[in-house]
Amino acid sequence: MAFLELLFPNEEQLSKILYKISRVAERTETKTYLVGGVIRDRIMGHQTKDIDITVIGNGIEFAKEIAYSFRLKKVIEYPKFGTAMIPYKDYNIEVATARTEIYKSDSRKPQINKGNLKDDLSRRDFTINGLAMSLNPDTMFELSDYHEGLRDLDAGIIRTPLEPETTFSEDPLRMLRAVRFASQLKFKIEEKTFKAITKVKDRISIISQERITDEFIKILKVNDEPSHAFYLLDKCGLLKNIFPQLDILKGVEQISKHHHKDVFKHTLQVLDNIAKYSDKIELRFAALMHDIAKPYTKNYTEGKGWSFHGHEELGPKIIKKFCQQYKLPNKLRDYAMKLTRLHLRPIAIAEQGVTDSAIRRLIVNAGDELADLMILCRADITSKNPNKIKEYMENFDRVEKLVIKVKERDKMRAFQSPIRGDEIMKFFNLQPGKTVGYIKKEIEEAILQGKIKNEYQAAKDYMIKNSTLFLSKGEKKKES
Repeated sequence: MAFLELLFPNEEQLSKILYKISRVAERTETKTYLVGGVIRDRIMGHQTKDIDITVIGNGIEFAKEIAYSFRLKKVIEYPKFGTAMIPYKDYNIEVATARTEIYKSDSRKPQINKGNLKDDLSRRDFTINGLAMSLNPDTMFELSDYHEGLRDLDAGIIRTPLEPETTFSEDPLRMLRAVRFASQLKFKIEEKTFKAITKVKDRISIISQERITDEFIKILKVNDEPSHAFYLLDKCGLLKNIFPQLDILKGVEQISKHHHKDVFKHTLQVLDNIAKYSDKIELRFAALMHDIAKPYTKNYTEGKGWSFHGHEELGPKIIKKFCQQYKLPNKLRDYAMKLTRLHLRPIAIAEQGVTDSAIRRLIVNAGDELADLMILCRADITSKNPNKIKEYMENFDRVEKLVIKVKERDKMRAFQSPIRGDEIMKFFNLQPGKTVGYIKKEIEEAILQGKIKNEYQAAKDYMIKNSTLFLSKGEKKKES
């Protein structure tokens, strides 16, 4: 199909790489094909940095030939699978031996045998990823489409090349990938394929947590409406299996005339609100986690209705366990815990009266994440009442303006006591310990309360003036 040559115009870097690989194929007399996602993405007009190559022959040896031609030394080999990875500039070139895979019922690890191109494309997860283009000079860019992947790509359908129940049973991660691709590409999962997921969803239990977490992160990176993936996970029954912490957010309970909003739907709306303004994965994760403790803290009071007191304090504890279970980075964990703990603070400040000391506390506690915290707070307003939305947003505007003023006035961007610990130890003749920390904290508190200026001399005078009291109380703290 000649029109496909337009996908790889000669002046592009990708095209240059493909033509160089074609020359290697010619020199080594190896049947070579470009396969999978790179074709799908280019047909859809998306850029890609992953180049997947399949050869009829020895994939690792062919990868070494590519590296030699490109004057590269680094080839990462995976002999068990007959594949190799070649990092090249900002591209990843993966070369695989065309193969068949046979799975046992209790394992994700396949028995691998060499195969032809049709065998190799049949083992792919979805038809839209089962396309191949020849890189052999005599048939350059000729398309092989054994399972009507082009048709499904045009129709916006996710469908497996072979029987879907078998496909998902063999590698259950493909169920998650189906949901992710449907959300990422705005495609529909074909009915038979979707029903197969609901039937074999429990097979996901054989998949390692690392692989599930990798798909979870990719879902969070979906550009528009990442919520769509979570709704699909819920609909097919996978949500309860892999994210029970999110599953229990579902539902609205009503007593008398009072009902609380569905926390699951609210959470996903917050996630989508964040996605409109930021692709920062940490912020999206925090949006998903910020109300995670509400099911454990909900309480109904006659005459007042529903409340969730303390969910902002319990939430970080649940997030800590969640991140440990899902093997997520500590940096992501700490970020989400911090924003969850603080996500009600700006609202409380606005409602109770915005004071300089309250703003100072917010600045110190939020630190570098203050701007992200305010984005989360705004995204957290999902009311359908336009008057309420207007009121909340105006309150957040007031808080943000005061933050700027207080920062400018007090230079509080990275607040620390002007009196350092070593000077406190020297003045009071103390050893490192709780008393030193207590005195330092008391000085910081006086600055936060506006009792003294954030200046060295003012802090020192305050310490000297209260030295007897500080020492006495500090010793009591030490004993307790």
